[in-house]
Amino acid sequence: MAGCSEVSIEARAVDFYYPGEEDPSRAALSGINLGVKRGEYIALIGPNGSGKTTLLKLFNALLTPSSGEVLVGGLSTREEENLPVIRRRCGMIFQNPDNQLVATTVEEDIAFGMENLALPQAEIQGKVLQTASQLGLGHLLKQPPHLLSGGEKQRVAIAGILVMEPDFILMDESTAMLDPDGRREVLKTVVELNNSRGLGVIHVTHFPIEAAFARRVIVLDRGRLRGDGTPKEVLTDLTLLHGLGLQGTTAVELAALLREDGFALDSQLLHNRELVECLCLLARKN
Repeated sequence: MAGCSEVSIEARAVDFYYPGEEDPSRAALSGINLGVKRGEYIALIGPNGSGKTTLLKLFNALLTPSSGEVLVGGLSTREEENLPVIRRRCGMIFQNPDNQLVATTVEEDIAFGMENLALPQAEIQGKVLQTASQLGLGHLLKQPPHLLSGGEKQRVAIAGILVMEPDFILMDESTAMLDPDGRREVLKTVVELNNSRGLGVIHVTHFPIEAAFARRVIVLDRGRLRGDGTPKEVLTDLTLLHGLGLQGTTAVELAALLREDGFALDSQLLHNRELVECLCLLARKN
């Protein structure tokens, strides 16, 4: 899948209203036109209530547009017969991993979706072992999921979707309830899956540094698209971000303050290492 340029998810003039809120001024999403290619890694950011989770649920066919259309691999989410295929192609990881872990052991949890499809037991076992090994869960297969750390639980949830061979993982603030180590653990796993398997990722996050690891950042505000570009283009645009009550990465914010004090710093510094290297270069020149 890596490198494929075809559009795999498409929103065409999508509006969405929750029941009882059909007033256009209260649309959860309004006029969304968006194409997502196979293998893309997208961070979806925006203020609370901007429509990020709603958009993910439309892509996963948990919701249907009030108007317009969502297509996944060319299949409309409006057609009931398409839903099993669409939900396998777009696996969703929620904020609280406890809401997705249903079995008594890690091994059973990873196998759950495949068993529902009545796949041969040998095939299930092989996929479980392969996926658990890839995600560093092999030593935990006989453990009860409730005894795992938050980061381990989310990796089990990812494994349970990965064995279904999706095109995309949709992450709805899946690191929000984790400690810093757990967040790094899950983010590293997702980045590696995107790089090694070409697995598409759409990641709703409130953490600018997580968005910085994506290849494309989309900004939503009050149900409308407000930004769409590379992390350097979007996350260094402090006029846009601050206007929405959002922040850039620590490096972006600190570099902006240093520029105000007269430091000649590149306008698209994004990561801490880039800022440190730039400051060291300036120090050597002076």
